[in-house]
Amino acid sequence: MRQLPDIQTDEYMMATLSNLTGVFQGLASMRISQIKDQVLKSTKFYEQLWGIYTQIRAGNQFSFGRLHDDDNVIDKGLFILITAEGGFSGEIDHKIIKMMLEDYKEDKHDVIVIGRHGAQQLNQAHVPFKHYFKMPAKDRNINVQPVVDEIKKYKSSTIFYPSYKSLLVQDIKKVEILSAVNELGENTEVSDDVINEDTYIFEPSTFYVVAHLERSMIKITLSQLILESKLAQYASRFQAMRFANDKATEDQKTFHMEYNRAKRAIKDARLKEIISGMRASKGAPT
Repeated sequence: MRQLPDIQTDEYMMATLSNLTGVFQGLASMRISQIKDQVLKSTKFYEQLWGIYTQIRAGNQFSFGRLHDDDNVIDKGLFILITAEGGFSGEIDHKIIKMMLEDYKEDKHDVIVIGRHGAQQLNQAHVPFKHYFKMPAKDRNINVQPVVDEIKKYKSSTIFYPSYKSLLVQDIKKVEILSAVNELGENTEVSDDVINEDTYIFEPSTFYVVAHLERSMIKITLSQLILESKLAQYASRFQAMRFANDKATEDQKTFHMEYNRAKRAIKDARLKEIISGMRASKGAPT
């Protein structure tokens, strides 16, 4: 049987772990709420841009904010992976890499990875990537310009990212940037205010304004996907902390019961010694 101090130490450790995982669980829940609020605000701003853009663009072609001909566009597909910065994302990042590798061909695709954990896993899989960017620590005014600059160089760009369903369910998705841009704006109601060259003056030209709006919409779309990835990562972390908290609480109860049993056993052993001593004392010669 283990000594009482050892059992008591294990019980205290489990109690501490239970408290810590409970705190991390609460922090993850709070961050999820904050990010959801930021996504809603960003969506409203995007709707305003989309309403202006759809009225002044010529035709339905999306030029990714390019100001020049497509002669210099790289004839490859660009894969963008959005992963966690740390290693607390569970299996999500592994699933993202696995999904990307199903479509990846080194001679036909270049890879950009956002998040250090994804870069580490690509290195382990011996998959080359063109650029690595840190996952933004803040949720507002995310600087995605370096990634947008890369997107403009390619004919097509596909983003692989973790999608938030609920606290208990996270999925892996892939989406072409053009589809993501259209999806964000497809339900937007166009304002009654007619915006065209007859009612507004565009400087330096309508073409430049349209290109600027396209770049802005790509930025917002990419920022939205990063925020959704953060939601999924925090949800995964919340779930992991919940399981860890349940396990630590259960182990704490187990150690507490073991401590009580050991304590009773010691008392019973002492009582037996006292009774045996009394019996021996009564039977001893005077």
